[in-house]
Amino acid sequence: MLKVGLTGGIGCGKSTIAKIFADLNVPVLDADQVGHRLVEKGQPALDQIQRAFGTAILNPDGSLNRKNLRELVFSDIKQKQKLESILHPLIYKTLQTELEQLDAPYCIISIPLLFETTMTHFVDRILVIDCPIETQIERVKIRDNLSVERIQSIIDNQVSRTYRKAKADDLIDNSTSDYRRLAEQVKKLHNLYISLSACRD
Repeated sequence: MLKVGLTGGIGCGKSTIAKIFADLNVPVLDADQVGHRLVEKGQPALDQIQRAFGTAILNPDGSLNRKNLRELVFSDIKQKQKLESILHPLIYKTLQTELEQLDAPYCIISIPLLFETTMTHFVDRILVIDCPIETQIERVKIRDNLSVERIQSIIDNQVSRTYRKAKADDLIDNSTSDYRRLAEQVKKLHNLYISLSACRD
């Protein structure tokens, strides 16, 4: 099975593209969703995070206070690295388990931090979703109600747009959010991935 890693900066539209692939009956695995499940109340990963960061990152009911944790890790690079050292190995281990249960010509694995985690070897091909930084900032500001400074700090913590584009096997331009145009780009890639997977058999 051909494993296509879908990645891109914050606000580039990865979820939209993943949904279009899913609508074509392509299996889609999502590292962010896995990460969310791993830190649910009662999960071992949440216990590890609480031991590493203290009770300030918990809500009164014992669930994760995402806002507090986000403020902590984006204001201190060492804290961010500490969190990633707990979560990233667990996320990739879970993705691998899910991959082994799939039976399809190819699958999409949405991994926002594919380059940052130096895990490009986890996939066979890299699909980058791209748009200008100004567009990223505008979308995230509307979606997440974050300040421009906070959004910029998140972007600065990711690899550059230039780097991602240089490392891409395939590229989708999502600067306009034209859904029909996006669907056409995905359909072309779908046909390409089907043919590539057939060549591998």
